[in-house]
Amino acid sequence: MSAKKQSDGKKAGAVARNPKARHDYHILETWEAGLVLTGSEIKSVRAGKVSLKGAFGVVRRGEIWLEGMNISLYESGGYTNHDPMRPRKLLVHRRELRHLVGATERKGLTLIPLDLHLSKGWAKVTIALGRGKKAYDKREDLKRRDAEREAARAMGRHR
Repeated sequence: MSAKKQSDGKKAGAVARNPKARHDYHILETWEAGLVLTGSEIKSVRAGKVSLKGAFGVVRRGEIWLEGMNISLYESGGYTNHDPMRPRKLLVHRRELRHLVGATERKGLTLIPLDLHLSKGWAKVTIALGRGKKAYDKREDLKRRDAEREAARAMGRHR
């Protein structure tokens, strides 16, 4: 049954997640973008050998590039293997591109990849516009999460 859901084009779950993205940034908006990959890269992605830790989006010559993403070498790649840390182009619609370029240049926001997933056989990355959190914001979030967890525990005991 799960194979049918996957073939219908639904999101099959993340291949890789960016663990610190929501901790370090206030997420304002999210988009789904395609990735330009080589053959050995997509095989490594399907094997789950991807790390988004420290990855970020950059606007260069009117295009969005994802830097800092590590796609490990494909074991059977041979001499045609790829560079694991090379910048990768993101594919978005023209209107979305104009919005993202304007937001990063004028408002000083950052492009952060949240997760990488496969959709209908294509590698897609969920990117977000975010503003960096200050240290006190991070502490506030931790306190709030701990308070919510304690409240849930207390409610669970009384039932």
